[in-house]
Amino acid sequence: MIKKIQANHRLAVFLIALPGILHFLIFKYIPLLGNIIAFENYDLFKGMIHSSWVGFEHFEKMFTYAEFFHILQNTLVLALYSIIFGFPAPLLLSLLLNEIRLIWFKKQVQTFLYLPHFLSWIIVGGIFLNLLGIEGMVNNFMDWFGLSHIDFITQVDYFRGILVSLGIWKDVGWGMIIYLAAIAGINPSLYEAAVVDGASRWRQIWHITLPSLMPAIVVLFLLRIGHLLDSNVEQVLVFLNPLVRDVGEVIDTYVYRIGLLGAQFSYSTAIGLFKSIIGFFLIVGLNNLSKKLTGDSIY
Repeated sequence: MIKKIQANHRLAVFLIALPGILHFLIFKYIPLLGNIIAFENYDLFKGMIHSSWVGFEHFEKMFTYAEFFHILQNTLVLALYSIIFGFPAPLLLSLLLNEIRLIWFKKQVQTFLYLPHFLSWIIVGGIFLNLLGIEGMVNNFMDWFGLSHIDFITQVDYFRGILVSLGIWKDVGWGMIIYLAAIAGINPSLYEAAVVDGASRWRQIWHITLPSLMPAIVVLFLLRIGHLLDSNVEQVLVFLNPLVRDVGEVIDTYVYRIGLLGAQFSYSTAIGLFKSIIGFFLIVGLNNLSKKLTGDSIY
């Protein structure tokens, strides 16, 4: 009887997990076979099997193409800015929000902060293109102080700052939820003991909250590093224009331009495969380093 119940339980668990398993098989693992066209001169009419094999020709083209390294530099600069300024933001915000004692106010602020995450970049882009345009609200506000108008969207000096700032604004509330959930799982008796010992709120955060959050911080940081060469292509495409292409063109928009619009499917696939390999080695290497230094890792 017990064995039958256990068998039924395992079957129920498998059926619950089946949609997720099928999703990853169909949309994540099977498409990996398409990477073979990075080693071919892919022809839509011949297909993967009958297209001519060229080996590493597209990778050689990639590494000998001067524009690619400039685009790689743009991608790395934007990614590093996002990590330096964007990664700590949800952590700091969650620590501040956790100190609010008025529950109703805390919930309202939390809702207000993560609401932008659900907005499309098309909507966000449309709003801020109007706000930051030459005749937008920001420039009208600058008129009150006698300042000259600036078309922020077409200025090279402002473009990266705008992308990073808007990315933080849009997603900081969503990342904050993860840290708040981790904070909620901390044993309250630790704080009670700290209060008895006379620890201030700052010392409680430093010696209890942050160490307890370290596993979540490490995992989220490793996942962020794994996507170092990934950019939010929707965001960049919304704000990208010819006047800022020199600093705004990233690998994803480059692949979109030459792959989809230019029909260079094999070359763009080679670039995508290069990105994946770099991300894999980064996440494995940093995961091993994290395991040695802190004992925390993804696996």
